[in-house]
Amino acid sequence: MAIQSLGVGSGLALDDLVKQLLESERKPKYDRLDQREEKLEAVISGLGALKSKMDDFKDTVNALRKENQLGQRSATAYHPGGSSSEDEDGPNTGAFSAEASNSAVTGSYKIAITQLASGSRLETASAASGGFTSSSDVVSNTAGSMTFKVGSDSFDINVTAGMTLQQLRNAVNNASENFGVTASIINTGTADGGAKLVFTSEKTGAGNDLVIVNNDDIADLQRVSTTDSSETATYLAPAAGNEAKNAKATIDGIEVESSTNKFENVIENVSFDAKALSSKDANGVFEESTLKIGFDSDGVEKLVRDFVDNYNALMDEMKNLTKYGASELEEDGPLAGDFMARDIRTGLANIVASSVPGSELGSLFQLGVSFDRDGKLQITANDEYGIGSGEDLLKDALSDHFDEVGKLFTDADSGIATRIYDYLHEYTTFGGLLRSREDSYKDQREEIYTERERLDLQMMDFEQNLRKKYLGLDMTVARLNQTRNAMIASLSSMGG
Repeated sequence: MAIQSLGVGSGLALDDLVKQLLESERKPKYDRLDQREEKLEAVISGLGALKSKMDDFKDTVNALRKENQLGQRSATAYHPGGSSSEDEDGPNTGAFSAEASNSAVTGSYKIAITQLASGSRLETASAASGGFTSSSDVVSNTAGSMTFKVGSDSFDINVTAGMTLQQLRNAVNNASENFGVTASIINTGTADGGAKLVFTSEKTGAGNDLVIVNNDDIADLQRVSTTDSSETATYLAPAAGNEAKNAKATIDGIEVESSTNKFENVIENVSFDAKALSSKDANGVFEESTLKIGFDSDGVEKLVRDFVDNYNALMDEMKNLTKYGASELEEDGPLAGDFMARDIRTGLANIVASSVPGSELGSLFQLGVSFDRDGKLQITANDEYGIGSGEDLLKDALSDHFDEVGKLFTDADSGIATRIYDYLHEYTTFGGLLRSREDSYKDQREEIYTERERLDLQMMDFEQNLRKKYLGLDMTVARLNQTRNAMIASLSSMGG
């Protein structure tokens, strides 16, 4: 007799018994693996959060350790009427805007823009003087070519027989090597004026007038060119005031010029862009703007405050990650009691509190940055030590010791930012201490996955052994029941 399921032959709940025995064997082992995995996941997540905050702080420190960030100069232009490059509308509100490199010498200059740079402008003659009556007039009955050039820049236009004024305009504007020449047609609306073809060049600066060469010396093309193939004849020429011009300015009364509207190193390590002519006073004299070259105190102050904020953000993150629950209801942080997090916090605090012999300020304290009772950085608003508040010390340092502020962070041997960056790099770089530890925990997590798979196989074997064991019991009890039933049936027949 075949038994399809445990307990069918014996009537005993053997299948339930096997399930209970299997669960009692399985649950504690799986629970231990789940607990280990949960703890590892928490630690990996905590290390990831710590690494992320350290990377953020590292970016801030990286900006502080670069001399070009902390040595920047500001160039502020104050224009007549009150507008300046510090106004909400920006530097375009005045005659010029300016920039200064880190090597610029601080100072003040009086500047007026007296002429803007421009390119040359050519226009064909009026209809009454042999020009064109309309845009559909034929330019030339003979095919040829023209070269447009300014200095070393040039491009060619092929003129076909019967090409109209409008077609020539389009050919110029669509030329693939066009370096900044624009052709346009102005219809004067009069019979004498007719239609004029106008050429304008973007190439600015005195002597950079547009030259249009009539390469094949075609008589018809003399109307739209400036010279012949030998460049000795003169046809079109810029009208007075339409020649290419330099930009002109006065700096403290000294006249200066530039071939473009950008004046570079006229004041050493300073450049300024002319935007418009300076305004004139009631006597028609150009009014001067004031350009001040100073230290970029606002930019450096922001970097210092970002340093304080991101240091504190990192300290807060480490506090949350390493905390112990205040009660049984509050869970510990994922890195509670972690030695590495504790070492990082201590190491950073030691660097921040250290002295910097390379700077006359000596330490961050002289910059107004101090520790509060919780080990976080602060720039106090109140005077706690009789030497001024943190805010006062910061303002004074930026005003009176600007370059020393930079050295405080950037000094190659003892600079705060230099040392912190190197310290953080040891932990956060690929293969660094923190990343290596994170990889180690991830490897342990993979081992748990392997252990769980191995345990699954063990539980399958254990279940098969249990079923074999209780299958024999089931069959034995079934035979006994059959024997009993047979004996009962025999005794009953004898008694009858």
